[in-house]
Amino acid sequence: MCRLIDDIRRFLTENGLEDRIGLIVPINICAQSPEEAAEQSEKIKDVIAQHIHETGKYPLVIPEDRWHRQPEMMKSRLLAHLEIFTPIYARNCEIRRIDKPTAAEFLSRTHAYGDAACKHRYGMFLKRSTGHIAKEGRCDIQTGTLIAVGTFSNARRWMKGGKEIRSYEWTRFASLPGLRISGGMGKILKTFIEEVQPDDIMSYADLEWSEGNVYEQLGFTLEGQKDPVMFGIDSEWNRSPVKTGMTGTNLFYMNFGSNKYRLKLTEYE
Repeated sequence: MCRLIDDIRRFLTENGLEDRIGLIVPINICAQSPEEAAEQSEKIKDVIAQHIHETGKYPLVIPEDRWHRQPEMMKSRLLAHLEIFTPIYARNCEIRRIDKPTAAEFLSRTHAYGDAACKHRYGMFLKRSTGHIAKEGRCDIQTGTLIAVGTFSNARRWMKGGKEIRSYEWTRFASLPGLRISGGMGKILKTFIEEVQPDDIMSYADLEWSEGNVYEQLGFTLEGQKDPVMFGIDSEWNRSPVKTGMTGTNLFYMNFGSNKYRLKLTEYE
């Protein structure tokens, strides 16, 4: 079950990118106990830190369960990391509210964790095309196509200095595989702020994917970290948080936790 590196190398070779294997951190999921998984996680974090030190960039981390469970998404993400993607500009798109089934279906295909409970759902639709193509190959997207989804929670309310603060969580953002939407997250965020007028927005950057620099570019401030999560991996590569007494787990994997970000739109202590 530990053949991930061979699969990735084969995919890169098929796309003429075999020399790029050093830009990727593949994670073979072979740990047979939580303790072994925790030890592996610490070693991988050291590898990531070394990669950042040498290149100045966060590497693409590919856990084996993601590669097998969501191959289209992961292969497109791999190509995008290697600068093979279709660029789209947010100014050529429009944001509209979408319903729960539409958001759930889209996120199940495009987000590593699928859908999530939320209150506000926004879709980004391609309004016009300017002829941009991928550097290798073409990704034809018709106007009117739903290309990205962002979702936000209901308000959490608390009192600060005699004022009620309404805080929301940005729960999901994902785009179609093979696309890189310049300004996409910012446009969805701006629409949400204009419509809902929140006092505060928080979100998490999963360190399995990135450090969360995009949040800082959008004005968020790093507030803290969320502890790593231990997962059990079954024979179908399904990932579930480990709970006492759970069965059906063949292997274990511990992620790297998350960075917590917050955007304050109302001043409070």
